Amino acid sequence: MSDANARLAALRAKRSAAPTGTARSSGTAVADADPTAVDRAAAVPAASDPTKVWHKTACVLCSNNCGIEVRLDGRRITRVRGDKDHPASKGYTCEKALRIDYYQNGRDRLTAPLRRKDDGTFEEISWDEAIAEVAERLTAIRDSVGGDKILYYGGGGQGNHFPGAYARSVLQTLGVKYRSNALAQEKTGMFWVQGRLFGRQNIGAIGDFEHTDCAVFVGKNPWQSHGFPESRNELNKIRNDDTRKLVVMDPRVSETAAMADHHLRVRPGTDAWALAALLAIMVEEGLTDDAFLSERCTGWIELRALIAGVDIAGCARTCGIDETELRAAARAMGTARSLSTEEDLGIEMAPHSTLNSWLQRLLYLVTGNFAKPGGMNLPLRLAPVCGHSGEGETDPVTGNAMLAGLVACAAIPDCIDTDHPNRFRGMIVESANPLHTLPDSKRFREAFAKLECLVVIDVAMTETARAADYVLPACSQYEKPEATFFAGEMPANYFQVRHPILAPLGDSLPEPEIHQRLLAAMGGRPAATDNLVAAAQRGREQFIEALGEAFASDSEVGAKLPAVLYESLGSTLGAMAPASIMFGAAMQASMRYPDEVRAAGIEGDGLELAGNLFDKLVSSPSGMIYSVSEYEQTWDRIAHADGKIHLFIEELADEFRSLSDAAEGVRSVADEELAATAQRDRFPFVLSAGERRSSNANDVIRDPQWRKKDKAGSLRISPHDATALGVVDGDRIRIVSKRGQAEAPAEVTDTVMVGHVTLPHGFGTEYPDESGEHRIHGVAVNELTDINDRDPLALTPHHKHVRVALEPVVG
Repeated sequence: MSDANARLAALRAKRSAAPTGTARSSGTAVADADPTAVDRAAAVPAASDPTKVWHKTACVLCSNNCGIEVRLDGRRITRVRGDKDHPASKGYTCEKALRIDYYQNGRDRLTAPLRRKDDGTFEEISWDEAIAEVAERLTAIRDSVGGDKILYYGGGGQGNHFPGAYARSVLQTLGVKYRSNALAQEKTGMFWVQGRLFGRQNIGAIGDFEHTDCAVFVGKNPWQSHGFPESRNELNKIRNDDTRKLVVMDPRVSETAAMADHHLRVRPGTDAWALAALLAIMVEEGLTDDAFLSERCTGWIELRALIAGVDIAGCARTCGIDETELRAAARAMGTARSLSTEEDLGIEMAPHSTLNSWLQRLLYLVTGNFAKPGGMNLPLRLAPVCGHSGEGETDPVTGNAMLAGLVACAAIPDCIDTDHPNRFRGMIVESANPLHTLPDSKRFREAFAKLECLVVIDVAMTETARAADYVLPACSQYEKPEATFFAGEMPANYFQVRHPILAPLGDSLPEPEIHQRLLAAMGGRPAATDNLVAAAQRGREQFIEALGEAFASDSEVGAKLPAVLYESLGSTLGAMAPASIMFGAAMQASMRYPDEVRAAGIEGDGLELAGNLFDKLVSSPSGMIYSVSEYEQTWDRIAHADGKIHLFIEELADEFRSLSDAAEGVRSVADEELAATAQRDRFPFVLSAGERRSSNANDVIRDPQWRKKDKAGSLRISPHDATALGVVDGDRIRIVSKRGQAEAPAEVTDTVMVGHVTLPHGFGTEYPDESGEHRIHGVAVNELTDINDRDPLALTPHHKHVRVALEPVVG
């Protein structure tokens, strides 16, 4: 062990007992067969009956991260309820949170580091071996061809964002320049539009759905996907209030669409035409807020002329929505006292993805619903959820644009599987499963096979972990302090630092510890760290003074601040050591918006304010309100030098004008004509690959038994199409695309249109049954998607518009 690792080991010994691991005969280290076995003593509050204690934490199955309370029996989560003390969810939770034990106690949990052998199987190795070998392999790439040939992918999911921050120190030591994650296949087009409108790609407006008079959802079903606090409660409030309106644009009759005052049932892939028609109606009928647009925005003259050229009747025919209904919906939006909107993957992963994101935002901007109660506002965040890319930033191989600081996911295989001198030779994948979740899994498997070194840090043995050279086991999200930075509310914003409720399983470690050990093994530990550790032991004031001096004298302290905080300040926090990174966030908040922090009840100035905010963050297991501001302060957060919204986006204008050609890339035939037209089309159906339902969530729950219904992941198909195929409920259907085929049981329902079918995401994972045999459950939708079907600007794949053929499975 190196001197640095020896110091780290001594430091960590103060916090926990040495772990032990358990392995199965398959050679893969997984969770102990007895799920109630405790590998390390958990810090559980004393009680006469520990199974009656409620532990505060959060759900990790969507970006809302609702506060919950759980009861434990050994390592089992036996009861779940909403946490009434959570400042945003206030006791609310949906049914999915009740099933989180299937995540915590999955059979494919990792408990020890693994190394791939020559025959492709894995063997357990010690942490010392794993850290030394991974450091050696990655630094060898850095030293031979440069650290910019290593790509970092992931860094956190819908429940854990600390890993991405802690990885920064290792990446800086390696010289890694390029990162990517799931946002780069979903949201970067939207981020780019935000940058054009507001000045930076990481500045985005959020809806005030609690107070709005008109809620608009485009390609989104918040009944299942949520997206704002107490989603279902707020939807019910709007539905039951005759003075408020709900507008939904979706080809499906989703749970939210069924509640809508105006359901704009758009033909799949024609959202841009529907949005263009709505905007044109607003201009034609004088529903725009011209004073707001002239005083607070630039580009309105150019944008108005562009919109005025829209053929409303032609767009209505193309999108399949009666012009009368389009006009009624536009009037509902244009005359509302306030309007909030939200889009989702239904339009972001479909044709005209980036254009859709622009047009959707124009609905609330042309009507002046910005910086006001019930409208769209720019929240204060403790940290941005993405970065910002300047003009001309591209990946090093394909030349495709990097947006929000990320390499486009669809470009990654071509950045690996090539003889280009700048190709990626190594990858670190953390808290992510790109071989399952990114488009065209076949293409990704081909490319990943060309990597010289693939390191995966994760909780479970995922599809990507099975392809790795080294697999490093991380604690679950309930075995370590964690948080996400999604929270963005106005006028008050909140944050929750979750406390660990269970001890780590086996030899798993929190990601900060893994990165700290890698950093030391790579020789990247800042020289000032020891002094800061000693200062932290003397007290907070001494630590803050020493940290200020270290910033001034050692540039590496700032560059590797997460690692420095973890080892120094973390040494005083016991099991909460990974939360030490929040001190950096607290310092930023105290400098950027001290008045808003004080308005939330946090006292002090400068570093005193930062320290008080930090202490409150880490001592509030239900979360806390950390900033309070006025709606009008939204204007202060626009990054353009003139302080205005820049409405007109020249790069999208030509694509907007092209919508006048209704036949471009769409099917404008009537429903009853579709069957006949299909005979001339090799792939006559449009598949939405990745529908969110009550029976699926994100991929962190891999055990199929968590689903109470739809366990096989049905293909939803219209009665018309089912009759034409000769299938009924439960019959198996073969789905064939350009890239592959799969089978799924039919679910015949009029919630989908003729010619439109849907499959849920989160299926198709390989999971061991009780005997240890691995099986694939349901359809992995990315075996059907094509990496080349994508947005031309952001490279967002068209998961919601996959052309397929269907045939009944006989026998």
